[in-house]
Amino acid sequence: MTDARLGDVGTPDDAGDSPALTDQTGELRRSGSEDLGEPGPPLRRSPFVIGVAGGFGLLTAFALGLTLWTIKGVLVQILVALFIAAGLNPSVEFIERHGLRRPYAVLTVIVAVGAAIALFFVAIVPVITDQVAAITQNAPGWLDALQENRHIQQLDDEYQVIEKIREYVTQGDFVSSLFGGALGVGLAVLGAVLNAFVITVMTLYFLAGLEQTKSAIYRLAPASRRDRVAKLGDRVVRGVGGYVSGAFIVAVCAGISSLMFLFIVGLGEYAVALAFVVALLDVIPMIGATIGAVLVTAIGFATDPKIGVACLIFYLIYQQVENYLIYPRVMAKSVDIPGSVTVIAALVGASLLGVVGALLAIPTAAAILMLTREVFVRRQDVS
Repeated sequence: MTDARLGDVGTPDDAGDSPALTDQTGELRRSGSEDLGEPGPPLRRSPFVIGVAGGFGLLTAFALGLTLWTIKGVLVQILVALFIAAGLNPSVEFIERHGLRRPYAVLTVIVAVGAAIALFFVAIVPVITDQVAAITQNAPGWLDALQENRHIQQLDDEYQVIEKIREYVTQGDFVSSLFGGALGVGLAVLGAVLNAFVITVMTLYFLAGLEQTKSAIYRLAPASRRDRVAKLGDRVVRGVGGYVSGAFIVAVCAGISSLMFLFIVGLGEYAVALAFVVALLDVIPMIGATIGAVLVTAIGFATDPKIGVACLIFYLIYQQVENYLIYPRVMAKSVDIPGSVTVIAALVGASLLGVVGALLAIPTAAAILMLTREVFVRRQDVS
């Protein structure tokens, strides 16, 4: 009886087994079933489960990427609205420092910007429209004048460039053909108006709730690092705002100087339109100012070779003044970025998002460089 009990308890060889395994073995022996081996590892560690989870992760990433690509237009609008809001934020903070609460400061800035836009459309747009019409009307005569040049005549005899340009400019529906017909023009204008309205509304929301938005984002960081994250984030926002304000000042300087020069040199008939084009293009990094200068110089040469030479000399001198005096002084407090990085960032941004990408590239590159210096480089210095 004693031996039987000892046999039921187990042999000395089973003493090292786990209690769960001993219980299972005993249960198998009592039930008369055969031993089917030890249980394997948990199923969650199996290669099959890992592969399935990885496949679902890949499909999820693909679906997310496809969704982002589908709504890329909306994302660009959001980026532009954030960009404009950050650019207007220094003006709001300036008014706040003089005793006005932020909602009223935002309202004051928005009213001032709206009044400036309304004044522009009422006073400047008709003049620009008339001058653009005059440029279009006089373009065939300028082409005839260019054709009298011996070198240009040789090129035209070989490729018939001027004749093709003349036919394109003088035919009445070249604007319609540019946009795909009258319906295309209407849709393009409607789309531009709708985009402008959406960007304006989002800019108002972002500007009014910028502080709350920043606070909500900063709270995602751990409490031990939240203060540093907030300081770095505020630095980035100030940099973007300073860049937008600085780019606006540089463009205004280019437009006003071009306007005064064009009146002096004898192109007063087109001065307002050309100065506006120069100011608008000057906002685009790297190539904008050059495109504007080439356009004005070409019209100057077509009007009178002496005027063309004067335009060429003026813009060569002005671009040096802008590049080495105006731009560095205006941007010194907002954008700390080497020239080579500026060129690379502008090229990458333009290839990704066109003009919008070129505008956003420089402050983005400046923010990345600042974060790299403050986070990675400082960590490397103390390691």
